Amino acid sequence: MNFLSTSLFVVAFIVATTLGQEVVPLDQRCLGCICQAISDCNTNAKCDGSTCGLFRITWAYWADSGKPTQDGQGPEDQDAYPNCVNEPYCAARSVQGYMNRFAKDCNGDGAIDCLDYAIIHKLGGYGCVGGQITGAYAEKLNQCLVQTG
Repeated sequence: MNFLSTSLFVVAFIVATTLGQEVVPLDQRCLGCICQAISDCNTNAKCDGSTCGLFRITWAYWADSGKPTQDGQGPEDQDAYPNCVNEPYCAARSVQGYMNRFAKDCNGDGAIDCLDYAIIHKLGGYGCVGGQITGAYAEKLNQCLVQTG
């Protein structure tokens, strides 16, 4: 699945200002690049160990995102987590919910933007401040952001 396909997932957040920091919404471009960086947007990715789906979401991440579900399923149903995070649209809603809850300026540049969202996605909402992303994830993210800029 390519970036253009992943762009179908998203409804952008409302732009807001918090504590003097500009908050850039988690838009289609950013969500698509996070997907590319974390799994190459592999729609065949299912649960493997503690992560599931094309965004490689853990149960705790999904729970912190508000436990989105699909097809009227209740969030406490035993298979609500894998059913959501293994389905691209529901998984994207989970990422959006997580970013809405944990949005912060991880890298200290005075803005909350796509790089911060990517750090939050990789390091978690509680571990992003002062955190950095490296390796293949960082390379793929930066390449995608440049290509889609």
